[in-house]
Amino acid sequence: MTSPTDPIARVSVISTGTVSIRPEHVGPTRKNLYLWLFTSTRWTAPRPINAYVIEHRDGLVLFDTGQDRASVTYPDYFPGGLNGLIYSRLAKFDIGPDDTLSAGLARLGHRMADVHTAVISHLHQDHIGGLPQLAESESTIMISRDEWDALAKPLPEARGLLPTHIDLPGLKWSRITPEPLDDPTLGPFTAGHDLFGDGTIIVLPTPGHTPGSLSMLVRRPRLAPLLMVGDLTYDADLLTAGKVPGVGDKRQMRASVNRINALRRTMPNLAILAAHDANAADRLSAALSETSHQA
Repeated sequence: MTSPTDPIARVSVISTGTVSIRPEHVGPTRKNLYLWLFTSTRWTAPRPINAYVIEHRDGLVLFDTGQDRASVTYPDYFPGGLNGLIYSRLAKFDIGPDDTLSAGLARLGHRMADVHTAVISHLHQDHIGGLPQLAESESTIMISRDEWDALAKPLPEARGLLPTHIDLPGLKWSRITPEPLDDPTLGPFTAGHDLFGDGTIIVLPTPGHTPGSLSMLVRRPRLAPLLMVGDLTYDADLLTAGKVPGVGDKRQMRASVNRINALRRTMPNLAILAAHDANAADRLSAALSETSHQA
């Protein structure tokens, strides 16, 4: 049972379809990215494309917005040429008409207009798919400044960024730089962003998959803490073992994984919730029934 002072009413997960990727993508692998990308003949079983929903008394918060169904219905969604070939080798999507972000929110009793803030872990297309649906709302779209600055660098499509699906009219972007956090329980993290100033939702820098990747910590009285990590891992058990995926800067990813595993010293029942972990929904359900060691 939650505390009557708990400002969070509910935490939920929405899956905006499924994706199959290469086993080397999940990792661990010693192979070069382009070697496995163009030689791998296997796909994983379908994995969820998750977005997380936090019902805070000060506003509805999303962590990521999933995949846009237009990516499987609109033939020109992805670039052509060599970039298009790379995208087709990376992932296969299955997104039905009921797999949109708005449909998922509706099943929870919410509208797109209810979203106060959408925190984007990083700007790859399977995390920004709900942005077109948010363009008509008053929502704040939060991204790290490092991630936003990467969008302006040359050849964004070759780096997994599709500007025409990101920098949309009507979106209210908030580009954040981590600020010092005076909270010893967050060590070794010393900087981040306290979303509502009450310590319940903390955005943390976890670079590696992309230069500006973010994670989001959700803390509630008497419940196990939750850490939403985007694509820092595709399997929470691999992260716990210190293993990193096959996509990203492995040095940075290892450093971020090590910081998260060090965080367990103060939060030993920390639940890791990734965007494409097949067991993420079960992990969330288990965490929501687990009493925090800090209660």
